[in-house]
Amino acid sequence: MKYVIDKQSDKYAYITLYKQIRDDIINGVYKFGEKLPSKRLVAEETGVSVITVERAYTLLVDEGYIEGKQRSGYFVIYSEDENYSVAEETQVVYHKKYTSDTFSFPYSVIARSMRRVISDYGELLMEKSENFGTMELRQSISRYLNRSRGIVASPEQIFIGSGAEYLYGMIVEFLGREKIWGIENPSYQKIYQVYKAKGVNVKLLPLGKNGITSKALKNSNVDVLHISPYRSYPSGVTASASKRREYITWSQKNNGIIVEDDFESEFTLSKKTEETLFSLSDGGNVIYINTFSKTISPSLRVAYMVLPQNLCEDFKKALGFYSCTVPAFEQYLIAHLINTSAFERHINSVRRKRRKESTKTGHHQ
Repeated sequence: MKYVIDKQSDKYAYITLYKQIRDDIINGVYKFGEKLPSKRLVAEETGVSVITVERAYTLLVDEGYIEGKQRSGYFVIYSEDENYSVAEETQVVYHKKYTSDTFSFPYSVIARSMRRVISDYGELLMEKSENFGTMELRQSISRYLNRSRGIVASPEQIFIGSGAEYLYGMIVEFLGREKIWGIENPSYQKIYQVYKAKGVNVKLLPLGKNGITSKALKNSNVDVLHISPYRSYPSGVTASASKRREYITWSQKNNGIIVEDDFESEFTLSKKTEETLFSLSDGGNVIYINTFSKTISPSLRVAYMVLPQNLCEDFKKALGFYSCTVPAFEQYLIAHLINTSAFERHINSVRRKRRKESTKTGHHQ
């Protein structure tokens, strides 16, 4: 083994170890079906505790790179073979029980932040926002995504809109109604309704236990794939690591566009935030969408879209004339919550509570 843990680093040792083992799995050092070294052996080789190794292995299990077998150890289940997931055709999920909890952002923090924004910005709040959104909010989102989601995107790649449904429509306007959209089946009903209302040809692609079945994806002739890899609604299906790579491979081979709908992913039970397709892809084929309706409040109809760098100029030319649909006050408010760390404190608090509850009930996401 060549794993090195810098004990002087400010990064958690288990995260460093997780990334090194994950990269080895992706690069084929550990192939599908192979057993990983024992936790005790890794601990001895790297000079960390067995608990640290166990945390790293748990993250790899959570993200679908490995699975644990009782009294046998951990085995790789990640594969980039397109035919690997064909067996899941018999395990299609249609109505798996899904619960979407409510997590209230502290009202006192919101109220205090509102007063501060009014005091700081004054009459600027009455001015029209830039068409893509205020630079303050786009800069805040850019920094937040970089440090928390592994997404490297400049403020110029970020577009603010009044809710995810509005952004779905903007993407149709940009990419064109002649393209064929593929969406998960089942999926959030409004995704289908918005695309049909826009006159788009929509194909329903069946979900298996790890995401859209490989057979359906391979045989589809869709141009755009709209997916919720973290946790699809209403099925609760989470795309495995292999499936996420399969989506990216599909987009690269077919020159397809992926719309990554990352709703609710901040509240993962994992010790580490979920990998996004946007951060995994380097081909400029993924458009990332997220919203603040779950993390702050459903009354804030504020969502954002991150465009690949190679699409920004074309998007600006095609739709840059549209005015921003979100009031400046709400944008400055969200920027303030992010910049003061109140936003991330709330997310971390909710994640801790959910992990504690899941431990009590024996529920695993």
